[in-house]
Amino acid sequence: MISFTYNDLATLHTIARIVARPLDLRQQLKEVLKTLSSRASMERGMISILDRETGEAVLDVAHGVDIQGLEVSYQPGEGITGQVAQTCRPIAIANLDKEVNFIDRTGARRNLNRSELAFLCVPIIYDAKVVGVLSADKVANEVHSLNYEIELLAEFAGLIAKAVHMRRLEEENTRLRDMLDRTKHPSPNLIGNSKVMREVFRLIAQVAESNATILIHGDTGTGKELIARAIHYNSHRKIMPFIEVNCAAMPDTLIESELFGHEKGAFTGAQQKRRGRFEEAHGGTIFLDEVGELSPLAQAKLLRVLQEKQFQPLGSSSMVKVDVRIIAATNSDLEHDVNSGEFRPDLYYRLNVFPIFVPALRERGSDIILLADHFVGKYAKEFSKPVKRISTQALDLLFAYHWPGNVRELENCIERALLLAPGDTIESSHLPPSLQINIESHQRKNRGTLTVLVDSYERSLINDALKETRGNQSRAARILGTTKRVIQYKVQKYGIDTKLFNPGQSKNNHHN
Repeated sequence: MISFTYNDLATLHTIARIVARPLDLRQQLKEVLKTLSSRASMERGMISILDRETGEAVLDVAHGVDIQGLEVSYQPGEGITGQVAQTCRPIAIANLDKEVNFIDRTGARRNLNRSELAFLCVPIIYDAKVVGVLSADKVANEVHSLNYEIELLAEFAGLIAKAVHMRRLEEENTRLRDMLDRTKHPSPNLIGNSKVMREVFRLIAQVAESNATILIHGDTGTGKELIARAIHYNSHRKIMPFIEVNCAAMPDTLIESELFGHEKGAFTGAQQKRRGRFEEAHGGTIFLDEVGELSPLAQAKLLRVLQEKQFQPLGSSSMVKVDVRIIAATNSDLEHDVNSGEFRPDLYYRLNVFPIFVPALRERGSDIILLADHFVGKYAKEFSKPVKRISTQALDLLFAYHWPGNVRELENCIERALLLAPGDTIESSHLPPSLQINIESHQRKNRGTLTVLVDSYERSLINDALKETRGNQSRAARILGTTKRVIQYKVQKYGIDTKLFNPGQSKNNHHN
């Protein structure tokens, strides 16, 4: 057994104290690597975590190497790190310049004389399993014995094994949460990945399983009916009826009969008994679209249903009991209608138990492109046309337009453009004249503003995603529904400093 020097024993003691402190795990491991550098002359220390699904060794923490924004991993058996992870055997290299299997994937040694460096790499073992790999460089002429250095590094690895194991679990949990977030869309018909729509999806998931009454607020064309359907089909009522009633499409004289039914002879033309929509929705959900259009009498009856779970059909002397979940929607300001006496305040407060505000399309940023692509696929299939993409110029017009008709207007716009497109691409000339005129007028007033606005919005989206992921560009790309390569390009284009989003990042890291 090798006897360690007093200095190395003191270093082991220091590291033991670091891992015993209640620090953030990643910060804890950074402190360990920093100590290896300052006290054991082990430079460019790196800790890679083993992915238990793929067997890859994924670089997680480094000192003396700038890995911010990089995603470095080694397949089983790939390079020195991959070999150590796969075989669970340490490897020591006396002269890096002569080692053909060494992969300088971080580029940290690109400008260094590799013949002057030794490389040490050991497995990190917890509960008899390899959970990671610890590696470091050391100046070759300071290495008296490779066996000694490997034994010492193995002791360091043993001290941090539990912390690396816990860090591995953290990363797995993060990955699982990301997967859940990506699959949390409550309905395939609800297209969107913007921050405002993810908040809507969160609210749907939160309220779907309850019986709470919901009032969906949103402009015409924003997809309020899709939200209502998503709530119903994510609830325990999903196998029961979903009944939709457009309160604005029926005259006042028919709304009552439509909602609550009538007896034969209840009014002129009532030649037979009819069940109302509430009775049809028994056990399920009734969706009252444009609820603000209900007549005062229908409002009173609806309030009674909410309070007593029963109602009286027109012309009937008996009550009908129902178990119905009510989802209402409005594109008007019901609070204003309450104040003006047009809508019952007691009904408003009964309906507005759980409000959901659906954002206008102009507030959804990159969702415009997701939706446009979705509609291109939908109508290309429906019309058997080869259209597969939208040109950059056309995308600029879609981004800059204010979309007063929201998603419905965008869908109509793409349907029209697809019919006009002769090839596989929708060009700006295929878009409706209203988009062309709007943009041309705007650009005449303020040349260059379109590009500035689009760039500004894009920069804002990327900043939000990086803030949410603490600078992790891969996860930011997943949140924005794009690729890491695109994010890296945009980060460089806009001069975004990713380090600002990770306060724990060491400010003294060397550039590779």
